[in-house]
Amino acid sequence: MLRIIDARTGEPVPAAPVRRGFTRVEAHVPGRDTTGLRVLLVADVLVRALEVGGTPVWALLAGAGERDGLRADAAALGIHPFEDGPGGPGASQALHVVGEGAAAPDGVTVAVAPVDPARPDPVADADPYALRLALLERHRSTPVRLDATALGDAGATLTRLRRAVAAWARQPSRPVPDDVRDRLRAAWEDDLDIPALLRVLRRVETDPAVADGARFETFAYADRLLGLALTRDVGSPA
Repeated sequence: MLRIIDARTGEPVPAAPVRRGFTRVEAHVPGRDTTGLRVLLVADVLVRALEVGGTPVWALLAGAGERDGLRADAAALGIHPFEDGPGGPGASQALHVVGEGAAAPDGVTVAVAPVDPARPDPVADADPYALRLALLERHRSTPVRLDATALGDAGATLTRLRRAVAAWARQPSRPVPDDVRDRLRAAWEDDLDIPALLRVLRRVETDPAVADGARFETFAYADRLLGLALTRDVGSPA
């Protein structure tokens, strides 16, 4: 079960209702900047984690200025569309994703640390999926500095992983090993710890005991949460 730290109390709480009613996830984005984009990205990953666990989700965008531009930036990063909010029908659970220190309506509050872009417009200048990875590599409670080194390293990592996934896809398929699946789920169900999930993938990438076909299935499975298009190069020339 996914448990998330409620920023109001500092205590972990279930992110999904026990009886499998739907959960409302509201991303409270004050404006179009990189910190706002990180808030929306965390909300997107939270929605993905709930859906992988079988929980129906209603995703809302609340309080954002420059919505058209923000939606275009979000789409470039592979963030699923959020409906206009707040409000709407009741839900068994309401999760509010906010910038660190911002107020939110009643309900579980998920706080996101700020981003220092370190350049005028990283969204325009960077590979969008490299930017997504650079933001995911740090826990949401840790501030992120987006400089040329961080974005370059994320881009190189993404290229390496996509090439590896494409190569593994040419081998006989094997299921995700049970212990690997358990470690992946344990990572994201523990306060949506995406850096811990990425560490599991790094071990799988180099573990000689894992068959290439199982590596492929593992990375494809994890990408349902990460949203990095890791299988994009499958079928392309070697």
